Amino acid sequence: MNHPIHFVSLGPGDPELITLKGLKTLQKADIIYCPATRGKHGIISRAMDIMKALDINESSIHPFILPMSKERMDALNVYNELFLNAQAEYLREKQIVIVAEGDAGFYSSIQYVYDKFKETGIPVDRIAGIPAFIAAGALAGIHIVKQEEQTNVIPGTASFDELSAKIENGMIIVIMKLPSCQTAIHACIQQYADKAIFHYFENVGTKKEYYTTDTDIIHSKIFPYFSLLIIQPR
Repeated sequence: MNHPIHFVSLGPGDPELITLKGLKTLQKADIIYCPATRGKHGIISRAMDIMKALDINESSIHPFILPMSKERMDALNVYNELFLNAQAEYLREKQIVIVAEGDAGFYSSIQYVYDKFKETGIPVDRIAGIPAFIAAGALAGIHIVKQEEQTNVIPGTASFDELSAKIENGMIIVIMKLPSCQTAIHACIQQYADKAIFHYFENVGTKKEYYTTDTDIIHSKIFPYFSLLIIQPR
């Protein structure tokens, strides 16, 4: 009987933040598929860097190259090819792992592949991981949500009006991947610096991780892809 195809969550970037269960699953795998992009100097993959730091056998790691294009269909074509390749190796009774940064079920497009395996009746198993905003809270030493407070985790597509309404209602807001809503965030900082604390993070869990609540610094920044914001009422 074949093993299920495992979807292993790697955590936000620090290799030591992977779960013990996730690490053991990687160590047993015959083939590990991991996301990557193609840069000027070759393949770039934070997922691969995490696994190398964990001394996972590099010969088992197979990167799949995701396009930089925002066209959804381009990524879906890559995921369809990944599905077919992993399915073929599964039928050869290989132990297959597909990895994702953060948590594989939280704002993770790899869920598309997970669903395709379920639809075809191939058993799958997803191993939970630490999402970036939880690691960010630990980095900053903040209690993200307490007692009867409510939090709203949203993608970086929010408008000023949407953010403004949440701040006015006293809600804790977590915004993932900030570049697309940079203008709205800068406007909120100008409007609500006296009413809210803006916890800004970059590259959490890596050697480049950065954290500040200085609104002048945040306002002057061009947000990178791996950035997030936690907004709390004062």
